[in-house]
Amino acid sequence: MTIWQLKLSLEAVGQISGKLSAPGEIVTTIIVINRKCSKRPYLIRAMRDWMCDNSNTPHIVVDTSVDGISVPLEHVKDGKIILNISDSAAHNLKLSNDAVSFRARFSGVPYDVWVPMRSVLGIYARETGHGMIFSHNAEPTERGESPELQDEVEETRLRPHLTIVK
Repeated sequence: MTIWQLKLSLEAVGQISGKLSAPGEIVTTIIVINRKCSKRPYLIRAMRDWMCDNSNTPHIVVDTSVDGISVPLEHVKDGKIILNISDSAAHNLKLSNDAVSFRARFSGVPYDVWVPMRSVLGIYARETGHGMIFSHNAEPTERGESPELQDEVEETRLRPHLTIVK
């Protein structure tokens, strides 16, 4: 959750809301933006960069049971596929926040690969085996918080939170 605090003159607020009371008065507005943002794509990009910088070959392990995947099915084993995402193997590689996409050759046949980021189970270096594994339930919820924290926040919202100060 991102919180931005803006201080606007009441004239600016009046122009936005169509209301204006005391000109020149300062009003504080708090804007809360909820974003569903996974750490997975950032960690994958960082691990890949680290592996390439150390002359290792980055590979990702992909769960092929996730909808929307485009991989050569003849190379799938036990519902998973291992993909080489090094510069020499993955042409036109794009590691966006939503998906991994590239063009590669599988048994000499060119193929456009597209896998949703949520289907990537891990990334590792072929030479050393060092890497990172992700779990399916590690994704943020719709509000970007754990269900326990959401319940706690909801309970807090139900209680009155204004007090009289004299």
